[in-house]
Amino acid sequence: MYLLIPAAGLGKRMGSDRNKLLLNLLGKPLLAWTLLAAESSHQIRWIGIIGQSYDFPDFKEILGTISLTKPVVLIQGGDTRQESVYNGLQALPKEAKFVLIHDGARCLATPNLFDSCGEILLTCPGLIAAIPVKDTIKIVNNNNLIEATPNRSQLWAAQTPQGFEVKLLKDCHEKGRELEWEVTDDAALFEKCQLPVKIVAGEETNLKVTTPVDLAIAEFILRQRLGIN
Repeated sequence: MYLLIPAAGLGKRMGSDRNKLLLNLLGKPLLAWTLLAAESSHQIRWIGIIGQSYDFPDFKEILGTISLTKPVVLIQGGDTRQESVYNGLQALPKEAKFVLIHDGARCLATPNLFDSCGEILLTCPGLIAAIPVKDTIKIVNNNNLIEATPNRSQLWAAQTPQGFEVKLLKDCHEKGRELEWEVTDDAALFEKCQLPVKIVAGEETNLKVTTPVDLAIAEFILRQRLGIN
């Protein structure tokens, strides 16, 4: 299984002027925790980190400190996540038939989650990790007035990894570029192309670190996981 990690964003909502994946979490950058989970996965054999070239020296420094055994390639990202994933797909080895795409900011994903997604991906063309929505969701108009309350039992919060057959995802990205689709994840491209996407049970602790509060929660979860007081 091949893994692409989009890691080209800035930490504006974190209040940082640098890539948030370089921020510290219990002595290691966020990206390092993601990479260590991928290293421990039985399914993943190759890792591509998609970022901006000015971050590559920092990425290389991280790789030098955690000594991964799996091959890691740095890939030039684009102006958007969609463009970055497109670049990542072009950089995959020719023999790659399936790919997992995982946001580097979801640094608490476990090796078990990577493994379960990798195993299930062999049986379907596309999937995403997700968890059921617990809160009641409101659809609101431009005047901040509620228009509808969708059935919560049918709502899931999307996470990553998301996994796809490489050829199908490449075709979807090409069509998206041709028709100028703008999407926030790769599953949306699959949906627009009328291709099925399966839900795989995600993890409650697989949060996306976006704000300082998220970083504090991630530290709490990681301390509990590692047994650190």
